[in-house]
Amino acid sequence: MEEKLLEILAELCEDDVVKDSLTIDLFEEDLLDSLAFAELLYAIEEQFGVIIAPSAVAREDVNTPEKIIALVREKLDA
Repeated sequence: MEEKLLEILAELCEDDVVKDSLTIDLFEEDLLDSLAFAELLYAIEEQFGVIIAPSAVAREDVNTPEKIIALVREKLDA
């Protein structure tokens, strides 16, 4: 799951740095914007069947690859 999620994230960010630096701040580094974040949530739903409403998460809860992976893992385990 983690590898596939990182592939999706790298494609949306157009940068493989997200695979190597799991603590990089995606918004501060201009790797992810609001539109790309919405696309990420859609891709997560399509790939993993996990629905995450944009209004249900704060930006600081999903600003790194590490936090996104943890959130998806938590939803999958629920």
